[in-house]
Amino acid sequence: MKKNSIVMVVTVLLLLSACAPTQQSVTPTTVTNPSAHVAGLERAMANARSNQVNLLAPTWYGKAEASLEAAKKELADQAEISRIAEHVADGKKELRKADEIATVSRTTLTDVIKRREMARKAGAASLKGYKWTENDFLRLTREIEKNNLGYAMRNRKKVADAFRDLEITAIKSNVLGEVRTTLKAAERSEAKKYAPKAYSSAVQKLNATDTFISENPYEVEEMTRKAKDALFYARRANELTQEGKKVQGMTPEQITSLIENILYQATSQLSAPDMRDQKFDIQLDNITGSIRAMQENQNFLNSKIKEQNSEIETLNTAVAGLEGKSREEQLAKERLEAEKQFNEKFQAIQSYFNRQEAEVYRQGDQLVIRLRGMQFPIGKAVIMPENYALLSKVQQALRSFDEPEVIIEGHTDSTGSADVNEQLSQERAQAVKEYLIANKTLPESKLFAIGYGSSKPLMSNETTEGRAANRRIDVIIIPQKQ
Repeated sequence: MKKNSIVMVVTVLLLLSACAPTQQSVTPTTVTNPSAHVAGLERAMANARSNQVNLLAPTWYGKAEASLEAAKKELADQAEISRIAEHVADGKKELRKADEIATVSRTTLTDVIKRREMARKAGAASLKGYKWTENDFLRLTREIEKNNLGYAMRNRKKVADAFRDLEITAIKSNVLGEVRTTLKAAERSEAKKYAPKAYSSAVQKLNATDTFISENPYEVEEMTRKAKDALFYARRANELTQEGKKVQGMTPEQITSLIENILYQATSQLSAPDMRDQKFDIQLDNITGSIRAMQENQNFLNSKIKEQNSEIETLNTAVAGLEGKSREEQLAKERLEAEKQFNEKFQAIQSYFNRQEAEVYRQGDQLVIRLRGMQFPIGKAVIMPENYALLSKVQQALRSFDEPEVIIEGHTDSTGSADVNEQLSQERAQAVKEYLIANKTLPESKLFAIGYGSSKPLMSNETTEGRAANRRIDVIIIPQKQ
C-alpha cells in the first residue's frame, strides 16, 4: 500500500474513532425564547442539507430532523419550554454527530461525491439506472455510519464509475438529444433559408461535441460545457429563424422602426432621455449608461443606509447612557422596538404582493414569502422575464432588512421520480439565488438555496389544485439579531 494511501486510511480511522457512538448527556441551556432556538436549529438543518449532510450521514441527519419536527410540534402546542429545549438540544447533538460522520464520508468518498454531483447536473437522475446507483451510494454512507470503512473503500470506485457512465449517457441522451430536437424544429421552420449562418454554426457545434464525448469519455467538465454551448446555439438558430420570418416582407423602414421601438421601450423603463433622433449605437449606449448609473446610485444608497443605521445605533446607546438607564432596561426597550419594527415590515411586505403572486406570513422570528406566482418552464430551472417583476418585489422585501440571512427553498409536486424532483427543485432554488446575487440584493454568504423536491407538500398531490400549490419557491427571511 502506498504511503499516502496509508496516511489517508489512518486519518479516516481517527475521524471514525472520534465519531464512534457514545452516550452523551443532553443538558438543555436556559431558554427564554423557544421560537428563536427552534428557528436556530431549523437554520442549522437547512445549512447542513445544503452541504449534503442528509446524504453523507443519512441516519443521524434523520434523527436530527425528527427532533426538529418534535420541537416545532411542541412549540405549536405551546408546551413547556423545558420540553421544547430538550428536543432542540437533542437535535443539535444529533446534527453535530451527522456533521462529524459527513466529514469522514467526504474524506473517504471524494471522487464518488464529485461524480454523483456531475451526473445529476447532466440530468442523469431521469435515467433508468440512476436509482440503483444512488442506492449503492447511500449504502456506502450508511456503512460509514456503522464504522464499516472497509466496505466503503472497497466499493467506492465501482460506484464512482457507475455515476461517470450515467453522466456520459445523460449528456448524450438528454442534452445532445435536446440539441438535435431543437435543430430539427429549426430545420422544419426553414432555418437554412432564414438563419443559415446560425443554423450552420449550431450543427457544427453539435457534431464537434458528439465527437469530443466519444473520444474523451473522461473529460466530463469540458464535454458538459460543450454540450451546453451547442444547446445555446441550437436555440439561438431557432429563435433567429422565427424572428427572420417576422421581418419577411417588411420594408427597410419597418424593420428599423421595429429595432428602434425595442430600444425605446428599454429607454422608457429606465426613464432615460429619448434619443430616437440618434444612431442606434448611441441609443444603446444611452441604455447601458443609464443602467450603470442606477447600479452605482443603488450601491451608494445602500452604503448610506448602513452608515445611518450605525449612527442611529450609536446615538441610541448614548441617549440611554444620558438617561441613566440600565443595560437590561435598554435591551428590553430594544427588543420591543425590534418587534414593533418587524411587525411594521411584515405588514408592509404583505402589501407588496397580491394573492396570485405570493403569501407572506410570520414563522416565529422569521418571515416567509411563498411565491405562488413564480413560474418556470416545464422541467426547467430558467427564470423567464415574466418573473422579473415578482422577483423585484422580493428584492424590495429583502432590502427592508439589514442584510438578513435568506433560505430559498425549491419544492415540486410528486409527478416524476423523487431524484429528478429533488434535483429540479435544487436547480430552481439556485436560479433564484443567482438572480438575487446578480442583482446585488445581498452578499452570496447570506443566501442559501435548498431543493426539497416533493418531500414537503402543502396539499394532496392527488388533485390538480394540490399539485399546483406544491410547486413553489419559499423565501425565508431570517433577520439579524439585535
